[in-house]
Amino acid sequence: MIKVASYNMHKGIGLDRLRDPRRILDVLCEVDADVIALQECDRRFGTKARVIPQHLLEEHGAWHAVPFGRNTASMGWHGNAILVRKGAQVIDHETIHLPALEPRGAVSADLRIGGTAIRVVGMHLDLSGLWRRRQAHAIIAHVESSTHALPAVLMGDLNEWTPNGGCLRDFCAHYPSAPTGPSFHARRPVGRLDRIMASRALRVVECGVHSSATARRASDHLPIWALLEPA
Repeated sequence: MIKVASYNMHKGIGLDRLRDPRRILDVLCEVDADVIALQECDRRFGTKARVIPQHLLEEHGAWHAVPFGRNTASMGWHGNAILVRKGAQVIDHETIHLPALEPRGAVSADLRIGGTAIRVVGMHLDLSGLWRRRQAHAIIAHVESSTHALPAVLMGDLNEWTPNGGCLRDFCAHYPSAPTGPSFHARRPVGRLDRIMASRALRVVECGVHSSATARRASDHLPIWALLEPA
């Protein structure tokens, strides 16, 4: 089985308004997933430098970041990153350009974990419902156009408040959503903005929202997770 997680880390800024990358790393260690899709993992301005320093991740984390190579100062691309447990094989990786009014993108990686190959897509979609649907179509088309089909997991902050409409209707026609529960706002979660969606080649064994005391302070979102196995 493979444990996946998604976390909007809010650029490392917690509810106390302090930027604390060590606290974010503590939350990731609590979740202890094999693959983690991060959103808002880089600073917004300037060089868009990574929030969690490279040395901190190497010395205190169980993962390495998939090297998308768009900006050496960043962990990911447009704030999206994929962390993979050390020892897992990165078969392929690429960025996905999304239609948007403001800079938006998604990232994709083909991974082999414990003998199982999966495709993981991390995303952070637009605030506009119209653009979210366009972005969903672009992501689905990108995944399904690949010459090498793999069981796929799509994760991230969809910014979709409606429970079954909008971009969720588009995604879930192909990739059912795991019933993880509300993850936003961390102080009092009411919105299921963060989602994990898996192709029908995978089965969700267990899933949930990670709501530790540290996670409730570290970001305005809580991490979500799912345990998957081949269907």
